[in-house]
Amino acid sequence: MAASLPPLENIFRVQMTSKTFKEAYGVLQQHAQTLRDQQEPNIDDLLTIVTESVGAYKVCQERIDAVEKALEKALSDTGAESKAAAPAANKQQPSAAYDADEPDDIPF
Repeated sequence: MAASLPPLENIFRVQMTSKTFKEAYGVLQQHAQTLRDQQEPNIDDLLTIVTESVGAYKVCQERIDAVEKALEKALSDTGAESKAAAPAANKQQPSAAYDADEPDDIPF
């Protein structure tokens, strides 16, 4: 009978709990390079690569989310958010009309 593996969520949590964004991003870069450099897939290492990569991705995403929230709070505290949002509100929306005769006109 095959031994059961722990749920992947537990593996990610254990491996990536103390990583910084820089360390986690480095893991992603290293694994991406490893996969690019392989002439043929090494299935024996694939589970490790995937579990470490998913854990590293989660760390990076959590840090990005935290920084975005902190920036939003800092900008709202200074009133800069309302000033930054104003130019975006004044932008004109592109025309919905599609002219098939125009070579530069992209229908999407």
